[in-house]
Amino acid sequence: MPQPRWPGLSGFCSSSPFFLLSFCKHLVRLTLVSILSSFESRLMKLENSIIPVHKQTENLQRLQENVEKTLSCLDHVISYYHVASDTEKIIREGPTGRLEEYLGSMAKIQKAVEYFQDNSPDSPELNKVKLLFERGKESLESEFRSLMTRHSKVVSPVLILDLISGEDELEVQEEMPLEHLPEGVLLDVVRISRWLVDYGHNQDFMNVYYQIRSSQLDRSIKGLKEHFRKSSSSSGVPYSPAIPNKRKDTPTKKPIKRPGTIRKAQNLLKQYSQHGLDGKKGGSNLIPLEGHEHDFRVKHLSEALNDKHGPLAGRDDMLDVETDAYIHCVSAFVKLAQSEYQLLTEIIPEHHQKKTFDSLIQDALDGLMLEGENIVSAARKAIVRHDFSAVLTVFPILRHLKQTKPEFDQVLQGTAASTKNKLPGLITSMETVGAKALEDFADNIKNDPDKEYNMPKDGTVHELTSNAILFLQQLLDFQETAGAMLASQVLGDTYNIPLDPRETSSSATSYSSEFSKRLLSTYMCKVLGNLQLNLLSKSKVYEDPALSAIFLHNNYNYILKALEKSELIQLVAVTQKTAERSYREHIEQQIQTYQRSWLKVTDYITEKNVPVFQPGVKLRDKERQIIKERFKGFNDGLEELCKIQKAWAIPDTEQRDKIRQAQKHIVKETYGAFLHRYGSVPFTKNPEKYIKYRVEQVGHMIDRLFDTSA
Repeated sequence: MPQPRWPGLSGFCSSSPFFLLSFCKHLVRLTLVSILSSFESRLMKLENSIIPVHKQTENLQRLQENVEKTLSCLDHVISYYHVASDTEKIIREGPTGRLEEYLGSMAKIQKAVEYFQDNSPDSPELNKVKLLFERGKESLESEFRSLMTRHSKVVSPVLILDLISGEDELEVQEEMPLEHLPEGVLLDVVRISRWLVDYGHNQDFMNVYYQIRSSQLDRSIKGLKEHFRKSSSSSGVPYSPAIPNKRKDTPTKKPIKRPGTIRKAQNLLKQYSQHGLDGKKGGSNLIPLEGHEHDFRVKHLSEALNDKHGPLAGRDDMLDVETDAYIHCVSAFVKLAQSEYQLLTEIIPEHHQKKTFDSLIQDALDGLMLEGENIVSAARKAIVRHDFSAVLTVFPILRHLKQTKPEFDQVLQGTAASTKNKLPGLITSMETVGAKALEDFADNIKNDPDKEYNMPKDGTVHELTSNAILFLQQLLDFQETAGAMLASQVLGDTYNIPLDPRETSSSATSYSSEFSKRLLSTYMCKVLGNLQLNLLSKSKVYEDPALSAIFLHNNYNYILKALEKSELIQLVAVTQKTAERSYREHIEQQIQTYQRSWLKVTDYITEKNVPVFQPGVKLRDKERQIIKERFKGFNDGLEELCKIQKAWAIPDTEQRDKIRQAQKHIVKETYGAFLHRYGSVPFTKNPEKYIKYRVEQVGHMIDRLFDTSA
């Protein structure tokens, strides 16, 4: 390819290649500059023509946006003017069955109210939507009340009993909460309550809530009490938390039988009339008295008790029912109150829950406390008339209240101090009246008057002894409760029991069980001591020392056997370790005193009172007369004692046989020796007139002592 030629440069280029390269670069630079300058010029022209168009377009777009926003605001504002007409029908028809839609309408009304308040406070539309809002709020409050009233049901007594008994089931069971409201209703109630708090600024519904739920709680407890009374009239008694018992069936299926907390009147009467105790521990120790005296005293006691207190069987049955019903109601209150609090936390705002709950439980709690105070008042009246068996109703109730107190305290957390103090106040009242009853009973035992008309003619166990032992046996079931009663009243000083400093506290429940046990043991020793002193005083009413000895023997023996067959002896031994030995010594002393009554019989035939006769020597008239007098004196004395003592009573068969055998042995041995010595002596022409009895006959006569039926 031929090379281009540049005119006039051929020589130069060939001679200077570097210059040529530099020239080319310069030429290219000039060309590029020219091109770029031209492009820039064109761009400037283009920009000057496009920018105005762009600005105009932006202005148009901004104007369009402003128009759209204005139209939207106008639509929004106009919508507020239509809220009243759009929602009036829904508000008028109410929220029943359409709560979601109703709350949506209320939200629209609320926004309209806020708009007019901010932008047009003088607008008539504001008053219209305000009035509609208030009407809607009232409808929501009415719906809240209606839902709570229609769906709040009284908890059935059977369900409450199952709830109470669930604590004592051995199997671990999942706790099933009570369903106070159906699930759907509960959701509606919760939504309404939250709306009323957040938007309605109204707390009146909380008053409605606690009034309705308080009524249901109170009615549930009263229904349980009534159910318990009705159930007790049929066979069996419903489960009672006062007596631990595994219960699987409800009362409507299979009532649970259990002994009453207060001994029935017929059992009391049986105890009073059956004073005998045999020597077998753990067996049935009661033996009926024998003869007409037994029948007379049973009749007399029955009439006396009925005259004083009315039909005792029904009265004591009613005491049992009232006591167990109250114990049931206390446990039911705790369980139902716990359930009520769980429901309340879902419906009532947190900062109002404690106050509302306090108001909710007041009626039911006040009812329980009032009934408890009535029990305390009845116990005080019973103390005045010395009806101490009626006071025993306080013991199971007080024990249950103390056992339930931790749950009570937990349930009442956050309530007012006056509410929290109600149960401790009732416990204190019961402890006070219980301690008063214990002290008055001990004094009553000591000061029971010595009246001849109320002394058993047959020397059997006195009613006072039966009463005292029965009362102490009742306390065995409530050892901790009775001990705490005494300790709470600082009665340790009465018995000179030193109080361990570690056991002192402002609360009576802080007393150690050991101290309470010592205190109760000392109290029982005091009662037994007072009883012994009173029995000694009563025994002096008898003119016959032998009958007095039989009376004391029977009472001491009854006390000893009653102590031995129960845990009383162990409790008494805590502070009086020689009590058992002491009673045995007293019993033996009275037996010896009784046996001395036979000396006036046996003294006629003892050798020391009969002159010595020479065998084979004819008796003188004086000697024959002495022998006649000895036989006659023995016969008369034997017949007289057997006739008198046959009507006496020793109910304990073991003791009765022991005394008979001992006396029979002494008399038969003495009479046998006398008869052997003088039976063949010719002291009379009519020996059958003086030798009336053989030795065996004398034994048979003594065997019929203390037996009116023989």
